[in-house]
Amino acid sequence: MAVATELAAWAAEVIRRPRPDAIREKEGPADIVTDTDEAVEAHLRQALAAAFPEHGIVGEEYGVTEGAPDAPHWVIDPVDGTTNYAHGIGWCSLSLGLAAPDGTPLLGVVADPWRRETFTAIRGRGARLNGAPVHAAGHTTLTGHVFLTEWAAHAHWPGMDALLADLADRHCTVRVMGSTALSLAQVAAGRATAAGIGSFHHVDGLPSLLIAREAGAVALPELPSYGEPLLLAAPGAAEEAVEVWRRHASATP
Repeated sequence: MAVATELAAWAAEVIRRPRPDAIREKEGPADIVTDTDEAVEAHLRQALAAAFPEHGIVGEEYGVTEGAPDAPHWVIDPVDGTTNYAHGIGWCSLSLGLAAPDGTPLLGVVADPWRRETFTAIRGRGARLNGAPVHAAGHTTLTGHVFLTEWAAHAHWPGMDALLADLADRHCTVRVMGSTALSLAQVAAGRATAAGIGSFHHVDGLPSLLIAREAGAVALPELPSYGEPLLLAAPGAAEEAVEVWRRHASATP
């Protein structure tokens, strides 16, 4: 954890610097990369490879570096919320995690540069925010509280519109913030009662998934496959959240 938190602090400092001039499209005008994304990931890869030479690495910008057989692997999203970052909107994060060969999350770090908050978790040891224990909300209903979600590849995901309408009817406020890792972490902090994404990606989802589960949140499923929907909910509101989620997130089993 010490290496991961040191790298997260370094990345947060880099992200807080003035906005980059080099912004390029990847797969379309709403899918962009900056020189900061690339520089942060390159530095983290180099540092992790030096500290843990047998470990594999999976990154948002530079793909997969295979590790030794049966070794764990790191997942990196250097700037989760690049569009926000490139436009000067202070809602993005560094997402860094370690997973077992079977994909089970072992360690997670999500750093919010703008609020100087760092969420951390080690499997079986609880979740922390800036070093202090953190827990999911004690809410018993979605009504009057906050549900966070994100687009899937910059588009609506199956069932999203119906889900939003149902939540509105329940007087549950929905927000699309623009950083999957940071949105999921808000469930761990007890700020959002629930969060759901239509397509799970390990680089920006796995660290926050572990952090939220270690904070006491309910996850459906407990460990999603790539591209599968994911719901996180405060335990007291989980029954209602799961019922609504299953009704509308059509790809959810």
